[in-house]
Amino acid sequence: MLPAATCVMTASFETKRNGMLVSRIFKAADEPACVCVAVPSGQRLATLIRDSHAFGLCLIDPASRLLLKKFGPEESADPFDTLEVRTLVTGSPLLGRSIVALDCEVLRHVDLEADHEIYVGQVLSAFMAPQAGGPATMTIPGRSAAGSAD
Repeated sequence: MLPAATCVMTASFETKRNGMLVSRIFKAADEPACVCVAVPSGQRLATLIRDSHAFGLCLIDPASRLLLKKFGPEESADPFDTLEVRTLVTGSPLLGRSIVALDCEVLRHVDLEADHEIYVGQVLSAFMAPQAGGPATMTIPGRSAAGSAD
């Protein structure tokens, strides 16, 4: 479901938060649950991810013009303004309108010296929209944000 999906990658640190559309996402591991995201180099979001050591991934409806505009190439001061936002384990902002949202701790960052850089994140927690058929919130067994076992 994720490789062809439209997602918003999010991060926050202190009082700053930001997000951007990403589409190059894949499942990297089952145990522990990990995802890999390719992000265009030089994005403001990279600083927030570096400082917080965390990011969120929000699978959104590709027909949602509002979300596509808010998180598109023209960055706004706070794209989350007027949107329902949830936080789980890491504190990364997760869109309440997400079909599925993953709350991830950064395991690796790879600067490819190319037009994209790679983030590998361990999924610590997630939520799924009720209409998607899942429970409201799930905590993923394994490490917590502090690195200790559950």
